[in-house]
Amino acid sequence: MSSGRQPKRDLPDKHDLEAMSAFRYELRKFLRVSEEIANAAGITTLQYQLLLHVRGFEGRQWATVGELAERLQAAPNGTAALVSRCESVGLVIRKPDAEDRRQVQVHLTPKGERLLLKLAAEHKSHYGSFGWVFGDASE
Repeated sequence: MSSGRQPKRDLPDKHDLEAMSAFRYELRKFLRVSEEIANAAGITTLQYQLLLHVRGFEGRQWATVGELAERLQAAPNGTAALVSRCESVGLVIRKPDAEDRRQVQVHLTPKGERLLLKLAAEHKSHYGSFGWVFGDASE
């Protein structure tokens, strides 16, 4: 029988709060710059993220809508709509999976690939304190 009480958690100390604050600050700065980069290219940050996740899947150059939804932390139907918007402007194409016809692969078009690489290069220069993303242990 449960008493309905939550397990007691250790409260963060001053050092923890400073670290969390610094992380959130750096994250917010990066997200603001990311918004500016994507918007200057005429796309939304979600469209940029979709392109990045399509091409950034380990071991392959495509992703399914379900995988993209997970990476974007979005609902599959919303992700499918985002894929459709990207498809309508020539950034991605859908291809049936050769092994499982129920699955649809999302691939970048040459236009989508060029745009992704351009924007990713701009983003990479702004990672700053996020050097760990690229395996740079000195950051």
